[in-house]
Amino acid sequence: MKNQKKIKPAKKCYEHLGGKLGELLLESFADKKWIAKNNPEEKHFYITELGEKEFSKLGIDLSQIKSEAI
Repeated sequence: MKNQKKIKPAKKCYEHLGGKLGELLLESFADKKWIAKNNPEEKHFYITELGEKEFSKLGIDLSQIKSEAI
């Protein structure tokens, strides 16, 4: 296929966005301080107050995110 080179890797992995797009979004959200970790060694991020405001501006309904004990 001629247009195959224009395809960028993004994939759905279980219930999350994976691939390079998922990685870039995660890095961007962390750099913008929309998400953060309590400890750099932790696996999980939390959504900051700034993140709540900014995701809301994008029309993302955060109430759909399941609360998880950290």
